[in-house]
Parts: sequence; C-alpha cells; structure tokens
Amino acid sequence: MPQSKKRVVVTRKLPDPVETRMMELFSTVLNLSDEPMSRDQLAAAARDCDVLVPTVTDRIDGSLIEQAGERLKLIASFGTGVDHIDLRAAKARGITVTNTPGVLTEDTADMVMALILAVPRRLVEGNALITSGKWTGWAPTRMLGHRIHGKRLGIVGMGRIGQAVARRARGFGLSVHYHNRKPVHADIENELEATYWDNLDQMVGRMDILSLNCPHTPATYHLMNRRRLALMQPHAYVVNTARGEVVDQEALVEALKERRIAGAGLDVYEHEPEVASGLLDLDNVVLLPHMGSATIEGRQDMGDKVIINVKTFVDGHTPPDRVIETMF
Repeated sequence: MPQSKKRVVVTRKLPDPVETRMMELFSTVLNLSDEPMSRDQLAAAARDCDVLVPTVTDRIDGSLIEQAGERLKLIASFGTGVDHIDLRAAKARGITVTNTPGVLTEDTADMVMALILAVPRRLVEGNALITSGKWTGWAPTRMLGHRIHGKRLGIVGMGRIGQAVARRARGFGLSVHYHNRKPVHADIENELEATYWDNLDQMVGRMDILSLNCPHTPATYHLMNRRRLALMQPHAYVVNTARGEVVDQEALVEALKERRIAGAGLDVYEHEPEVASGLLDLDNVVLLPHMGSATIEGRQDMGDKVIINVKTFVDGHTPPDRVIETMF
C-alpha cells in the first residue's frame, strides 16, 4: 500500500520539524491544541488510523486496543517507557509497538545528578530564602546540608541511564553501587568501579543516596514499598526519575514527614499529573514536573526515531525500535 495513504494520528504536539516531516511522509493528523486526548478520542483515533503515535501519558490498555480498527497495525510511541501500553493485547491483535530508546540517556542522567546535588545541599530551599527576602546574610550554622563527595550511591537499574548516572557520580567522588536483574559486563563494572548487590534489601540499607532508574513493570511496581523505605538510613536520600509507580507514594510521604529518611528528589509521581498534597507541604523534597528528558535536542531526537520507525514499517520492514513483549 502506498505510504501516502497511511493515516498517522499523533496524540500530542511534537516539535515543529518533526510534525512537518511527518506531514510530508504520511497522511498525518496532528493535535495542534496539545490538549491530552480523552479516552473516547483515543479510541476513535485507534479505530480510524494505520499508525497511532501516543506519548507516555496516553493509556493504551487492552480495552482500548480491543476497540481499535483493523487498519491499526503500528503503535509508535513517543517515549522510552512502554508501561502505558498493553503489549500482550497489542501482540494478540497483530499490532507492532515501537518506542524511542537511547536518545534520552544523557538528559535524564543530568537531571538525576541535578537532584542528587539539589536535595542534600538544599538548593531549592536556598533559592526560596533569597526570593522571599528573608535572607539576612551568611552564618556558620545556617542552610547546612550534606557533603556529596565520598558518599555511597545505590543505583537501582543499571541500564543505559543507570550507567550514565554512574559515570557522572564518579566525577563527584561518589562510591557507586548497583542492583540489577543481573550484573553488567565486567568491563563496564570495572570502568565504573561499581559494586553489584544481588540483594536489593541489603543495598538499600547501606546507601547514602538511592537513585531509581529501572522501568515500571509488574515486577517493579512499588519496588520501594513501606518495608524497603524503612530499611533506609535516617540520613539517606531517594531520587526517582524513572516512574512514579516504582515508589509507594503514600509510604514515602510518611517516611519524609517522620524524618525516617532525610529527603527525596522526585521528577515522577504515582498518579501524574496529581502530586500528593503531603509532598507539597514538605521542606525536605525537591519536586520537578516530569522534566528529566525535557531538552530541545532530546525531543527532536525522539521525534526522529518515531519517524524512522513509522517509515520503516510502512515500507514493509521491521522497525529498528520494535518492542518485544517478553523483554518486559
């Protein structure tokens, strides 16, 4: 079938160059308002397109996939995570799923390090003190935070992003530890001077800073639950730039309120865009609006990957970023 006849529906506004190229290559329906599509709108789009281009905030579950028309053969997600898509249901319907891996690694790792610095050193509190006009000058015991150099960093999920975080952490003098489904290659472990922990509980209880960099899967849902948060040391910090569902948000709020852990840096939340009111009232957290990958360059690269995946698919070939359900 000529690719000019392929109907592609994009659920959110993408960078202008990406949308322009998609209009050139396909019969593309854009979302110019950038308002999130309702479930009914998503279902209608899935019934009347060959390719759906959703984002990580669009829930493409089994029920919605069942409503899809026979035309829908590709879900080309604009994002790395695929926990918003029912991969089994898509496979059962013969629908290919692709994502955009690799291009956000450095951007996300930069944000992890920013949070690792911001929370212990109280950067946001310091900025608020200045902007409130309440700063009265330097004093020996005011705005004291914790030193980063020499501390132990535990990385949960040593994939591309975890390894990029480890490289940055070494530059700040942090001791790198990690938990993964299996150890990384010995060459990588040696390069990063990283210590592997097979037992997550044991690692959690011995780290000064915990960075969550694993995908959200059934196995990682509430990985940091009430029991594991209780294992953390009182002076320890947790940083989450992965997925909000990896942490039991209610248990985290309790631990922070009761000062059972020192603080947290969060870029993702369990019920986005809602942020638990308990978090908003705390002074030992830094809260960001899911912006870990939000760079102009990163968004452009993501769009380019989507285009390559769609173009390859409509030309009758296997897309380079096809997601295999069994991988997750």
